[in-house]
Amino acid sequence: MKATSQLIGLTLAATTLTAIAAPLSQIGKGEGRLDIIAWPGYLERGETDKSYDWVTPFEKATGCKVNVKTAATSDEMVSLMNKGGYDLVTASGDASLRLVYGKKVQPINLALIPSYKQVDKRLQGAPWYTVAGQTYGVPYQWGPNVLMYNTKVFKTPPSSWAVVFEPQNLPDGKPNKGRIQAYDGPIYIADAALYLKNKRPDLGIKDPYELNEKQYAEVIKLLKQQNLLKHRYWHDATVQMSDFKNEGVAASGSWGYQVNALKGEKQPIASTIPKEGVTGWADTTMLHAEAKHPSCAYQWMEYSLNPKLQSALAEWFGSNPVTPAACKEKTPGGSDVCKTNGFDRFDKVHFWKTPQAKCASQGSCVPYSTWTRDYIGVMGGK
Repeated sequence: MKATSQLIGLTLAATTLTAIAAPLSQIGKGEGRLDIIAWPGYLERGETDKSYDWVTPFEKATGCKVNVKTAATSDEMVSLMNKGGYDLVTASGDASLRLVYGKKVQPINLALIPSYKQVDKRLQGAPWYTVAGQTYGVPYQWGPNVLMYNTKVFKTPPSSWAVVFEPQNLPDGKPNKGRIQAYDGPIYIADAALYLKNKRPDLGIKDPYELNEKQYAEVIKLLKQQNLLKHRYWHDATVQMSDFKNEGVAASGSWGYQVNALKGEKQPIASTIPKEGVTGWADTTMLHAEAKHPSCAYQWMEYSLNPKLQSALAEWFGSNPVTPAACKEKTPGGSDVCKTNGFDRFDKVHFWKTPQAKCASQGSCVPYSTWTRDYIGVMGGK
């Protein structure tokens, strides 16, 4: 999820969006193809497990052949959308506004997506995809960034994010140095800010995405300390899973996807939400401003909201559905995804959003362009 200096236009007034073309007025015949940028595990066609296949039925029903380009970070998604050649992207909140203000996505006509009315009211009109009264996508899934840990090291769940930020011995008596991971993305600065919000109330942090210069300096200081402890900055879910299995990694921020996959392999893995709370993501399917296959794209956006897809995806990815009706659907694995994945903990999650210079909690804040520059330095040991 890597920003570029060209994207500082987030601070521009919403009126700058008026040049974007009007939304599609009707869905024509499918173009026979659909190119989507998505997180790994988001568009399954049964290749890993035949029970999880929501792409093949769509292709058969519409004639739209789905081609998926997986991306490991939001910054990678933004970069791919800037290059063009794609129709849709499953953008998280730290990318969606960059795409809107960068004019890389277009408003959508909700009248052509009747299932939007079934979307969770908590997500309808959310500010990370609704700007100046226009809607720039439909919700896809949401979830927390959990603390994943090795149950052989932690006999009881770690209660604080301190295990990945502060030098200490873990419950097995060995130091955490070289045994913890951090996320490879500037938005991870918010995780450190959330930890300091609890540990250092004197800093006055109200929102982990809205930091003044003093608060920001302390957060960067913490991250530089963490750099000396980390095993790796992860962005590839598969690599992180391998690290937990083979490299002795004991704790890290992660997604439900990795937790579920490792549990499925009978690995000694569990996850928890520490006392400080968690950051999280709410992903939106957004339509490229120059999409070559808009009719197929609209058909996918409507299809993506059906409860069966939403429940199967939530079970597979370890996330939460965006349609409450999905909570009542029988999943391929038989689990209660909404109970397991924290559907009722929506208000406890600090959802990713793009930090801006003008912020609500205080007069001015450090913008995302600075987060990007400085986090590169942190990862480089500077």
